[in-house]
Amino acid sequence: MVQVEQVDGILRSLAVLYPDATTDLVHANPYELLVATILSAQTTDVRVNQVTPELFARYPDPHALAGASREDLEKILRPLGFFRAKAKSLEGLGKALVEEHDAVVPATRDELMKLPGVGRKTANVVLGNAFGIPAITVDTHVGRLTRRWGWTAHKDPVKAERDLMEIMPEDNWTIDCHRIIYHGRAVCHARAPKCGACELAELCPSAS
Repeated sequence: MVQVEQVDGILRSLAVLYPDATTDLVHANPYELLVATILSAQTTDVRVNQVTPELFARYPDPHALAGASREDLEKILRPLGFFRAKAKSLEGLGKALVEEHDAVVPATRDELMKLPGVGRKTANVVLGNAFGIPAITVDTHVGRLTRRWGWTAHKDPVKAERDLMEIMPEDNWTIDCHRIIYHGRAVCHARAPKCGACELAELCPSAS
C-alpha cells in the first residue's frame, strides 16, 4: 500500500528541485499547444519546436489550418516521424475545429478526444497547460518513475492515471507531472538511473 508520507515527501522534493517545471512545447495559445502536442507523438519536443514556427506562421489559426493542403503540411512536417499521418491529423483537426467548434479549442476531455489525432494523453496536456484544468499526463517518464516509486503497477497509461489520481493532490496534478518528467530526463533514466545522485533515493523503494 502506498504511504501518504512517501508521496508527499517525493512531491515536496520535486517541487524544490524543479519549481518552475512546465511543458517544453513552445506555444502561444490553446490552438498552438494542441497542434504541438499532436505532433510530439513518437518524437521529441525539441524537434517539434523546430518545425512549429514555420507551421504556425503559415497556419496561425484553425481557419487557416482547415484550408491547408496535405502536400504542404507534409513538407513542413517531414523532419518529424510519421509526418504523413500527422499531416492527415492536422488537416482533419483544422476542419473539425472550424465545423464543430467555431474555430475554438474545446476545454473538455470528451470533446478534445473526438478531434482527429487527439488521445487521452494529448487531451490532458491541453487541459492542464492551456486551460488550467488539473490533469495527469502519463507519458513514458511519469509511468516509469511512478512504477519505481510503487505508486502504480500498471503500464497501461489510463490505469496508471487512475491510480495516480487517488494519491496525488489534484490541485498540482499538472505541474507535478512536469516535475516528474524533468526528473526522469535528468536523473531517473530508463536504463541507468542515477540512484547515487538522486535526492529522492531515500524515499524510493527501487533505489540501488
